[in-house]
Amino acid sequence: MKDFIFCARNIEDYVKPINDVKGKTPLDLTDENILENDEVQELFAVILKSHFDEKIFFDAPISNAVDTGLDGVKLDFNFGLRLEIPTGNFHVKISDADSDLVFFDKDISDVRLTSLEKYFIRWQVEIFREGAKIFSHVFNAEGKQVLIHFPKIGMGDIISMLPYVEEFRRQNKCAVSVKIPEYLREFAAYLYPKLNLVDEINLDGYAAFNLFMPVNVLPVWSVDYRNYPLGKIAGVALGFNEVARKPKFKPTAPPVTSDDYVCIGVQASQVEKCWLYPDGWNIVIDYLKRLGYRVFCIDRDKENSNGKIKIVMPEGVEDFTGDLPIMDRANMLCHAKFFIGLSSGLSWLADAVDCPTILISGFSQDWAEFYTPYRVANRMVCNGCFNDRRVSFVKNTCPYQKNTWRELECQKNISPRQVIDAVENLIIDKKLTPPIMN
Repeated sequence: MKDFIFCARNIEDYVKPINDVKGKTPLDLTDENILENDEVQELFAVILKSHFDEKIFFDAPISNAVDTGLDGVKLDFNFGLRLEIPTGNFHVKISDADSDLVFFDKDISDVRLTSLEKYFIRWQVEIFREGAKIFSHVFNAEGKQVLIHFPKIGMGDIISMLPYVEEFRRQNKCAVSVKIPEYLREFAAYLYPKLNLVDEINLDGYAAFNLFMPVNVLPVWSVDYRNYPLGKIAGVALGFNEVARKPKFKPTAPPVTSDDYVCIGVQASQVEKCWLYPDGWNIVIDYLKRLGYRVFCIDRDKENSNGKIKIVMPEGVEDFTGDLPIMDRANMLCHAKFFIGLSSGLSWLADAVDCPTILISGFSQDWAEFYTPYRVANRMVCNGCFNDRRVSFVKNTCPYQKNTWRELECQKNISPRQVIDAVENLIIDKKLTPPIMN
């Protein structure tokens, strides 16, 4: 049986991104016999394998989740549409059930078809034999088993996307299994009890989706993370555009102290994402302590370095660092008066448990993370390249100012005064009474 990858949209839409990936002599992707073009098929396989490194994504048998009623014909939607057609006089038409746009319309025999697109499409599959329609199916996950897989992405990415996974389950009235890292499972199970958390990828179900941070991955995904707020990427990939509802977190443990305290997080997945104003943290911590707050540093690591810049736990804080269970962190944040952090997983965790959050970040745009009225950035310097589609912050940190005196000025030129102003606004808005005033 031959394996063919087909492209749902007009392949001409992808000439540039595909040739960019190829990096060699441009391919003629307008060929009517695209399935028979070995060079194109090899390139499609390379594109997919660059985003799906686990063998199961390619080798797993098509499930029996769709009863086709036809010998040798199998269909599922595990990481895209997958259709197996036996030897015979078959004609297959694949289209979008919402727009009626036809993606594929050909005579085929002894073929396994796989879509290049791996995001949600309301696929419509029709099979004909000798001119008569013998099978028709429209994607409908109701009552079916769906797998959501999170690859190796950060804690904040996963926390931002989980509300959209739950919304997908609710809207489609289906059973959803989720594969996430072990360290997040207790937290996810508590907030999303109707999601089934699993250890392994199992493609026996009706459909499966891989949620990750897409950069220039057309046509594998329909979006680029630089264009969307972080969590919203998952919503688009799963087929809906509205903002997902966030569940209410109720603490499962008492506060670590009866004193009023504030949590901070000074580390991020990259040192370049940290607040780099000289002595900035110490100035803010001193201000908080003068207000009477105890200040807890809740990072996993006390220090990190990229070889040029070292970020260490500030002086004057109480040390709550360490690789502690996420539920411990969630409870501590839930009881805190507020949190001061970065564009990092801890800030997403703080927002998830409704801890008022001051988010310090100039490398991303204000809409890139969750909304907080206490966002702190300096937009008077070079900034926001994380969401600039002309460049890739992930692949080339500080793409515009690297190796100049302005390098990382977006993170260096956020002043302590700006952060303190945000603290004062938060105290007023939340009607907090600093301990010094009691």
